[in-house]
Amino acid sequence: MEFSLENIIGKSKAIRDVLEMVKKVARTQATVLISGDSGTGKELIALALHAHSDRKDKLFLPVNCGALPETLLESLLFGHMKGSFTGAFANQEGLFEKARGGTIFLDEIGEIPQHLQVKLLRALEAKEILPIGSTTPRRIDVRVLAATNRNLQKEVEAGHFREDLYYRLNIMEIHIPPLHERPEDIPLLVDHLIRKHNPELNRRFTGADDAVIRTLMLLPWKGNVRELDNVIEHTMILAEGDCITLKDLPASIVSAGQARPAFTYNLKEANRRFEKQHIVRVLEQVGQDRKEAAKLLDISLSSLYRKIEELEIE
Repeated sequence: MEFSLENIIGKSKAIRDVLEMVKKVARTQATVLISGDSGTGKELIALALHAHSDRKDKLFLPVNCGALPETLLESLLFGHMKGSFTGAFANQEGLFEKARGGTIFLDEIGEIPQHLQVKLLRALEAKEILPIGSTTPRRIDVRVLAATNRNLQKEVEAGHFREDLYYRLNIMEIHIPPLHERPEDIPLLVDHLIRKHNPELNRRFTGADDAVIRTLMLLPWKGNVRELDNVIEHTMILAEGDCITLKDLPASIVSAGQARPAFTYNLKEANRRFEKQHIVRVLEQVGQDRKEAAKLLDISLSSLYRKIEELEIE
């Protein structure tokens, strides 16, 4: 498998910290929980961990736990015996056995049903699995990497995710920050995406001009790098010339960028904007739980209510 840390694009401190963590953790056998919003590149981090580990010459098997029906997911992960359910016409190995010395990547681990959480916990703790329909446990040798876009601690508190499994998965956590928190990475990402799509689209774009980059850096990118990738590919299909300009971008992107607040030199106004943006972001992360937000902001609940009113936060 050809993969290097250069596949993870960015120069922000946040991304440099992520890469440093990958370097430290990769050669261990530790289970790693990769957290971050959808589209931030969690599978890229998992690939980097595998490619720089002692298991790099073995299989890397990814599975999206939220994309499969419960019965199919159990069979896929742990295998089944002939006749154990309708349609089980032969014995079938699960991914935990097929990996054999390699790595299994459980994406969207927060979606896994509770009865499978018990089987996964046993796989992590005892290094053995029990295929569907079998009474004989099977030893496994596999490193588990998991990813989630959910707050698993809150899922534990809500009773949706086993606490013991959470701590077993979260021996090491690597968090990937959303794109809007690291706009300085956007110029590098745009250049990388253009080079990636040029051969796919049979185009020869040399880059994007400064106006395009400034506009893209202003946007919130709720879909993160995946959304940026989509916009760049869409633009490259329709654009003319060899450099992407503002007129080539989708109209919705340009108008969204223009709708962002204009730059201000006034320090008081800049601080007000930052404070409002920061409080809104914290409130979003805690699901509008103002008591929890006040705790994270390290201010009293009454101070938070006052700030919300003063800053006109909806």
